[in-house]
Amino acid sequence: MKSPVPLSRARPLWWHDARWELVVFGAFALLVLGAGLGLRDPWPSDEPRFALVAQWMVEHGQWLFPHRGHELYPDKPPVFMWLQALSYYLTGHWRIAFLLPSLLAALGALALVYDLARRLWGHRSALLAAATLLVTIHFTYQMRNAQIDPLLLGWITLANYGLLRHLLLGPSWRWFATGCFFAGVGVATKGVGVLALLMLVPYLIARRGHWRHLARPTGGWRWAGGLALFFVPILGWLLPMLLVAHADGDPQHAEYVQNILFGQTVHRYATPTGHIHSPFYFLGIIVVDWLPLSLLLPWALPAWWRRLKRRDARFLLPLGWIVLILLFFSLSPGKRDVYILPALPMAALALAPLLPGLLRRRGVRRAVCALTVLLAGALTVAAVWAIHRHPAWALKIEQSLDPRIWWMLLAIGVAGLAIAASTRVRRAPLGWLLFAGVLWIVYGVWGYPLLNGDRSARDVMVEARAIAGPQATIGLLAWKEQNLLMAQGPVTEFGFRKPWPQQYAEAVAWLQRDPAQRWIFSLDEAMGACVDRARAIHVGHANRREWWMFRQDAVIPGCTPRTIGDDDE
Repeated sequence: MKSPVPLSRARPLWWHDARWELVVFGAFALLVLGAGLGLRDPWPSDEPRFALVAQWMVEHGQWLFPHRGHELYPDKPPVFMWLQALSYYLTGHWRIAFLLPSLLAALGALALVYDLARRLWGHRSALLAAATLLVTIHFTYQMRNAQIDPLLLGWITLANYGLLRHLLLGPSWRWFATGCFFAGVGVATKGVGVLALLMLVPYLIARRGHWRHLARPTGGWRWAGGLALFFVPILGWLLPMLLVAHADGDPQHAEYVQNILFGQTVHRYATPTGHIHSPFYFLGIIVVDWLPLSLLLPWALPAWWRRLKRRDARFLLPLGWIVLILLFFSLSPGKRDVYILPALPMAALALAPLLPGLLRRRGVRRAVCALTVLLAGALTVAAVWAIHRHPAWALKIEQSLDPRIWWMLLAIGVAGLAIAASTRVRRAPLGWLLFAGVLWIVYGVWGYPLLNGDRSARDVMVEARAIAGPQATIGLLAWKEQNLLMAQGPVTEFGFRKPWPQQYAEAVAWLQRDPAQRWIFSLDEAMGACVDRARAIHVGHANRREWWMFRQDAVIPGCTPRTIGDDDE
């Protein structure tokens, strides 16, 4: 295996010492990805759901069968929620714990891309590749969220790293086993983690075609042994769950097993019920969401093609894997932008040796400068217009967001224009790096506290408790996960997936048993015409919804709301 040049002797990119460059980049990455940590609560759509499940694990010890309130949550395996719960044990603060797995996955992915690129092409190319990944909009935005996909990206990148260390820089059977193992961890996190093993397909093509820069390890039993480790983390989660479900005979556990093994994998891929898009949907995601990385593709594609014609396996393996990922998800009618998120680190890796030359090209610099000016200019113009003219679109946004958001956007936009004016075309890549840093740091430090009350539903739940008083119990009707998560004081709920009329009937019956000490907190639509709003109290607006509180005297006898529950956000 080829050893990389030690950092102490590596040629630096802009600093006098490559080691200090790495330290500065690491600190910058931590700021960009971690700014605002601890300043907000979970925000919809998915964050409150996972945080609620993790909180229930900590408080009730329900580890094998995740719960959303009193109901089972069968939509996702529990690994991500396990890590959130573990983070809480380590930090003691949910505001930090729920975001910590995503932050560590992001930093880990950057480190893995850098290390592999350095071993393949040297420090300068590796640092540029990691920086390109860091400031690609799709990566930064998603990795700052507490969802499963950022963690999945981390596991798949680690699996790909292990496989490529073996297939390109090997043989290294330990790294091959590591790659297979973490592909299995990816499956236990979200079923599609198995896609990491598709890296073996371009490897077999390269080996059959005698491509250059390819390791050719032998030993069939070692291949089988490494692949066997793929099943270890899957069975480590699956076997205890199946044994408990079989032993206790609980029909809810049996239904959970059926849904988690089939409903959320095969059925969701083959016959999805939402997010239906055309087969070319992901091309649009790459063009827009992958900015500014996508700006490099008109120059990178011909360069990649020339290297593939020279049979360079260092390009075939990551690029071939990306193509397979795109094909796999494009074949399913249901598509979301996060599905191809794990392909981003491999795209940055394949770009690594091209970046020193690409970023010197005037066309590339003009494109990056134009992107900075356009985005910063758009933020500035929109903010000034909203502040001084109050157009209808701005007023509509202000129904859900604090109007002070415009001042934050104005500050980001003006800073971006100032950066573009100082770096100009000549240093446009540095300009985008600085602008991205300002954008995400300001958003985290200023935007999180500004938006948290409405987006997390904290404000309405605090107001609900103030209305009910400290001793009364609040019953949640047609609630969302953020309502239960942010609830203050004693609460109860009547199921999450139940139809709203059934929840309403149970809530009214519950209310009647102790009308002096019980309130109902309800979504406006779920009350229908069965609650006298003159006797109810409007709590507030949160997450684009109106929320009310009412007691027994506001209930219209004999009335059943003719409404049905809405979909999850």
